[in-house]
Amino acid sequence: MKIGYAVLCLAALVSAAPAASTLETTVIDVEGGKSVLTVSPSGESLLFDAGWPGNNGRDVGRIVEAAKAAGLKQIDYLVISHYDIDHLGDVPALVAAFPVKHIVDNGSLQTLNRGFESRYNPFAAVRDAMPHMSVKPGDKIPIAGLDVTVIEAATKGIETALPGAGAPNPACAATPQQAERVGDHEDNMSIGLLFTLGKFRMLDLADLEAFYQYKLVCPNNLIGTVDVYQVSVHGQEKGMSGVLEPAIHARVAIMGNGARKGGDPPSWPILRNAPGMEDIWQVHFSMAGGKENNPPEDYIANLDAACQGKWLRLSAQADGTFTVTNSRNGFSKTYKPRN
Repeated sequence: MKIGYAVLCLAALVSAAPAASTLETTVIDVEGGKSVLTVSPSGESLLFDAGWPGNNGRDVGRIVEAAKAAGLKQIDYLVISHYDIDHLGDVPALVAAFPVKHIVDNGSLQTLNRGFESRYNPFAAVRDAMPHMSVKPGDKIPIAGLDVTVIEAATKGIETALPGAGAPNPACAATPQQAERVGDHEDNMSIGLLFTLGKFRMLDLADLEAFYQYKLVCPNNLIGTVDVYQVSVHGQEKGMSGVLEPAIHARVAIMGNGARKGGDPPSWPILRNAPGMEDIWQVHFSMAGGKENNPPEDYIANLDAACQGKWLRLSAQADGTFTVTNSRNGFSKTYKPRN
């Protein structure tokens, strides 16, 4: 497969190859889809979703470049959160282009409308021919040197508080649970993951919407606090529950949006005003948001709709220190551990 990714972007990725003592997470620009590559201090890797199919192999190419630049020879675990097209991508093409050792999913397809089977069946054929597992809440994905806990899968969430969690969430009393959105069943099939390295914690719920988020943090917060929140549903308003954001008390939000997808203007004040929030980083400038509903330019990987696929890189240490870097301009910011 010919990969048409920019040479300069590859050079930047190589220069940012992970140090042995850090957790390295690259939020790959898949134009409003999802693909996040995490490499543990042991060197084992987890790719969370595969972006979009088509586009002349654009997203497969960007994933492969990111994996190679991280020094990987294989992806140890490919986790497909759910079967929407912007997350499922083209798994047959990806596996043909770069070795994948295991596939993780939420189980068999349950959403049978809108042509889901035609894109699910090629994925399932590849999955069934290799080591794979379907996960449920409370399961662990066995990455050496990193705790990866399944928080949500197939509309089911953890029911027992994680260690250190379980406190009442005051936001619940003032914020009613939103109704489940008709027609969005597949979003809510999402696998949600909590990554823990020592004192550092990162939450990624993929496309889990507000109705199901509520169950995880109301009346009690079963997750606890985190350092980094990979914003649900690309920053669309339907992923803003108003109770998750104050419960997790994230210091940094990272939004895998596109220029014209996600980053909804109503989402911005909810994130910006969440307790503990220091900064929001975005893969794209939200065209709908305007200056008032986007972070400063240094915190945005791609400013133009016709972008070059720039990424955001998170480097975290076990003491809770982490750094976010923008590949577009080299801007980075380090966050010291909480007191």
